[in-house]
Amino acid sequence: MQKQNCTHCHKLMICNANDITNCDCQKVELLDETVAFLYEKTQHDCLCNDCLKKFDELTKFSLNNKFPKRPTEMVEGVHFYMENGFFVFTETYHFLKGRCCKNGCRHCVYGIHK
Repeated sequence: MQKQNCTHCHKLMICNANDITNCDCQKVELLDETVAFLYEKTQHDCLCNDCLKKFDELTKFSLNNKFPKRPTEMVEGVHFYMENGFFVFTETYHFLKGRCCKNGCRHCVYGIHK
C-alpha cells in the first residue's frame, strides 16, 4: 500500500495496485463502458473512488445523451458555463466529445495534460 494522488482530482489516497484485488477501488462497481473508457481513452493511473463514481455517472449520462453537434444544442450548466464572458466547457462536454483536444482544458477528463 502506498499514498499517492488521484490522477484526476489530485486528492491524496491509499493505493494498493500491487494487490489490486484488495485495493479500495475494487469496491466501486463500474459499467463495462466506464472501464473501457478509462482504459482506452484516458491516461489516468490510480483514481480515487469519488472520481471512479463520477466517471461512471458520466458514462450513464452519455448512454442517453450525445455530443451536441451544433452550438444551439449545448445546454448551459451541462455542456458549459460562462466565466468572465467566456465559455468554459464542463467535464460532461469533454466526456461526450470522446477525445482529448490537447489544449490543456480546465475540465479535461482524459488525464493527458498534467
